Amino acid sequence: MKWLLFLLIPALFIGCAVSKNPERSTFRGLQKGRIKDDTSYIYSLPFAPGKRYRVIQGYFSSMTHKERAAIDFNMKGAKVHAARGGIVVRVKEDGTRGGMNSKYRLDGNMIIIQHNDSTRAGYWHLAPNGAYVNVGDTVQQGQLIGLSGNTGYTSMPHLHFLVWKRTADGQWHQIGTRFRTNKGITYLRPFQRYRNPEKK
Repeated sequence: MKWLLFLLIPALFIGCAVSKNPERSTFRGLQKGRIKDDTSYIYSLPFAPGKRYRVIQGYFSSMTHKERAAIDFNMKGAKVHAARGGIVVRVKEDGTRGGMNSKYRLDGNMIIIQHNDSTRAGYWHLAPNGAYVNVGDTVQQGQLIGLSGNTGYTSMPHLHFLVWKRTADGQWHQIGTRFRTNKGITYLRPFQRYRNPEKK
């Protein structure tokens, strides 16, 4: 439970307010099964088959995701796998610093992959030189793409994952994602551990 205390200490200074974004209730409904979804793409968990990690922060949480439909996995120095296939459109791996100060935000290493329906997935806080793909590469779902780390605006080593889609007005809009897990196809919930059942 040390990781939980370490994560919650910064929250005391950030505040306990939650997002007032109207989509927050929709996401909560999806996570708790009050709203059913059987049409959206099913993502793989972004780590190796058989591995299991805990979700330490979810959509629109009261800590650093107050306005983000993003998921944080407690992955320290773990291999990151593509949750969905696509083309790599951005890579940063030269960041070396990290901490709970906004001055580190631009140091966050990341990989962004565009999917065939024009959505994009981002994988953040990778280790220095922790990207195993390059811009322009085509990757398959489940492919090894990088190594998790602690770069950027972060309080601990973890993987920050989110998906966007472009709306009719040209703006990028964050969306929730279903995952295939050992608990079935589901929207992930904070503080739960999930195992990747995908076979190689």
